[in-house]
Amino acid sequence: MASEEGMGSVPEQGSEQRAAPATGHEVIAGYLKSLDGSPGVYRMLDAQARVLYVGKARNLRARVSSYARPTGHSARIARMIGQTASMMFLTTRTETEALLLEQNLIKQLKPRFNVLLRDDKSFPNILVTTSHPYPMIKKHRGAKREKGAYYGPFASAGAVNRSLNQLQKAFLLRNCSDSMFESRTRPCLLHQIKRCSAPCVGKISEADYADAVRDAERFLAGKSTAIQEKLAEEMTAASEAMEFERAAALRDRIRAMTQVQTTQGINPRGISEADVIALHLENGQACVQVFFIRANQNWGNRDFYPRTGEGGEAAEVLEAFLGQFYDSKEPPRQILLSHPIDNMDLMEDALAQKRGRKVEILIPQRGEKAEIMAGAARNARESLARKMSESATQAKLLTGLAEAFGLESAPERVEVYDNSHIQGAHAVGAMIVAGPEGFLKSQYRKFNIKGEELTPGDDFGMMKEVLGRRFKRLLKEDPDREKGLWPDLLLIDGGAGQVSAVAEIMAEHGVEEIPMVGVAKGVDRDAGKEEFHRPGARPFALRHNDPVLYFIQRLRDEAHRFAIGTHRAKRAKAVSATPLDDIPGVGAARKRALLSHFGSAKAVSRAGLADLKAVEGVSEGLAQKVYDFFHDRG
Repeated sequence: MASEEGMGSVPEQGSEQRAAPATGHEVIAGYLKSLDGSPGVYRMLDAQARVLYVGKARNLRARVSSYARPTGHSARIARMIGQTASMMFLTTRTETEALLLEQNLIKQLKPRFNVLLRDDKSFPNILVTTSHPYPMIKKHRGAKREKGAYYGPFASAGAVNRSLNQLQKAFLLRNCSDSMFESRTRPCLLHQIKRCSAPCVGKISEADYADAVRDAERFLAGKSTAIQEKLAEEMTAASEAMEFERAAALRDRIRAMTQVQTTQGINPRGISEADVIALHLENGQACVQVFFIRANQNWGNRDFYPRTGEGGEAAEVLEAFLGQFYDSKEPPRQILLSHPIDNMDLMEDALAQKRGRKVEILIPQRGEKAEIMAGAARNARESLARKMSESATQAKLLTGLAEAFGLESAPERVEVYDNSHIQGAHAVGAMIVAGPEGFLKSQYRKFNIKGEELTPGDDFGMMKEVLGRRFKRLLKEDPDREKGLWPDLLLIDGGAGQVSAVAEIMAEHGVEEIPMVGVAKGVDRDAGKEEFHRPGARPFALRHNDPVLYFIQRLRDEAHRFAIGTHRAKRAKAVSATPLDDIPGVGAARKRALLSHFGSAKAVSRAGLADLKAVEGVSEGLAQKVYDFFHDRG
């Protein structure tokens, strides 16, 4: 449990004219008399009370006294000390607790001198459900609330999809929803192309299907050799019995399992469960490569580009990465690192607390683990080289954008807006964000168009609503424009009409100084003939082969892709919606039971009270609610 020690105030220095607040090691030294040797977390703040750095300490007094020395610091730490005007302290019971608190505060406050993991999305898993007599196999991301066996994490959706594709060939498990399963009257296309055993129409017994499920789970648990040997024996027996069709089917299943192992690349024999984490640092930039090894199989790799806090060393970067990476993920049994970290035992203790059992952190020196680490390190080095090359190109394109549109400097944050609808139905607005590091997908936003007074298909009105809501939120969340959320340039999909509508909204919110450009298709709506519209200026075009023009086209196309995808998702949700969704107490399971029993929502609406009570899982009270919903509306 942490306790707040408080923030020291900086005394005002006399004279008729107010002096600038004191900063530096002398300010820090002033806190020593109020500190003891407790473990805890400290924050260093600048003269505007912005957090510069968050750190942990086994002994707060000893750590702060090291900052109070006038010399002996690296250039990075000296800069940080020189800007420190005040400090805050939180004491904790243990150093492990301080480590966990430190990483939470770093993620929350994002101090400029701390190492920060910027991409922290969840990873997908494969789920084998257990809530149905014929379990399904599918991709799952997010909280593990659904009943079933989870296998993962996989590095990406692509890695999961490749594995699922081959697993379907090997084990013929269904991937359709329960409601679709219940409504089938004949096999679907997946059965015809030998991807599913069609349990929905009785093409396989429940016992045989259960055997296939067990084999799939054993394969995902790393027992692939035993399964392949068993299938090989069955194939030989079928061939000898001249059951050639069955033998061919078994051969295809063995081939599919082999294909899974081939696409995984590295399949270490001596590592059953580990994350292999390699770091490469160059010119103040970092790439961390993570390989996910589960059940002696490589389930993909992913690269991360943490912010190095203006020049953190390898040990600091890796330690911060581990703390933030596993903040929302369960750590594996082993973690292999390319570089040692300062607090290895402390990190092991913190991760073991999170996992509920032992976690081992190793620095491989020889053998298979060292070979895999060398490969991960090579990947990290090559990925960072590509990233730096792409960043240099991106910086050049942003500079070209500034020149084309007469901006004072290259924009750090470009926001691009687009709308999508079909004759006004299921209308959505979309915002994508780009900057020096490319597309910032974590910053993308979608807007469900809510304006009831809008005429269907009113693109001007929709754009006004989207931008109005955007600026209203920005003014509320970041009124001082210190969090990096405000755009340096707006690109709007459309011509003079859209530009005029957006300019009106910007004037209402007092943000007219933000540059805004409308991108219209131009003659014959051909790519390459775009016209650019700015408030109060004549439209203009760029040279046909100008790289900046191609860059703008990519930005617009990405906004269009995101808007279309958002619109399709909203439309699909609306298509699958039924009146049952509006009845209190009717969740997914009871909705499925009602639809399975009666065949359609319309039939449910016509059912009598006695018929509703007869549905499995529907209580007498709920049956009354459903009946009243459809019959007591007058």
